[in-house]
Amino acid sequence: MKDILKKTVIVFLMIFGFTLSSTAQAKKKADKATEDWRYEIDAVQTGTQGNYLIKVWSYSKKPEVAIDQAKKNAVHGIIFKGFTGTQSVPGQKPLTNNVNLEVEKEDFFKPFFADGGKYMKFVSMSTDGAVAAEDRMKVGKEYKIGVIVSVNVANLRKDLEEAGIIKSLGAGFN
Repeated sequence: MKDILKKTVIVFLMIFGFTLSSTAQAKKKADKATEDWRYEIDAVQTGTQGNYLIKVWSYSKKPEVAIDQAKKNAVHGIIFKGFTGTQSVPGQKPLTNNVNLEVEKEDFFKPFFADGGKYMKFVSMSTDGAVAAEDRMKVGKEYKIGVIVSVNVANLRKDLEEAGIIKSLGAGFN
């Protein structure tokens, strides 16, 4: 009886360890994909004052990983890429035009975009992580997942200005 229990515990620990290892590997791959910043942003609708409501298309072999990365991609896109508008929603320029800013201020942006980093203060999912069927596509060996998020651009801009990362809107007029 003790041998069966011992073997059961060993098998359980092996399975549990493998599951943790594969989850950690998937997360590592997702972080690598995020470092490459592979995503697209579409305007959805005008949000409340100081907020953008956008759809972020993220890529990953695992749909749940793409959903997790959507928030990071959204904030990155608002800072560095901006997005084009539609007939009913105006597009927005990025918060910075400096294409080298992320490298120049790496000491700021690495922890800012780390898992659970400060970027989380400025973004929330509008769909509670639910993805509509038309927003889940298989592209080759990976998924392209569209998630609607809200980004508090006013507070994001203020935080980046206070940290000396970007210039304030009125800086050119002083």
